[in-house]
Amino acid sequence: MPQSRFMTDIEKIDTAYQACLLRRAGDNEGFERLTRSIPMPPWLAKIIKEKVGLEYFERYDCNLAEVEAKFGPDFLSK
Repeated sequence: MPQSRFMTDIEKIDTAYQACLLRRAGDNEGFERLTRSIPMPPWLAKIIKEKVGLEYFERYDCNLAEVEAKFGPDFLSK
């Protein structure tokens, strides 16, 4: 089930920074968890949906808050 939480730009930058620190420390799982918590840009989600398919969103727990705000809550069911 995809996440749905908005973040300010500062929160996105801070989360990305914290994720990089985890990766440098060798915590790849923590890195992936934090990077997936950053809202995916709608343009990227649209390309993934068209080129890869909805399976991507089923497999990875991405934050789709901005995607749902732009394309609607039924983005994953179309």
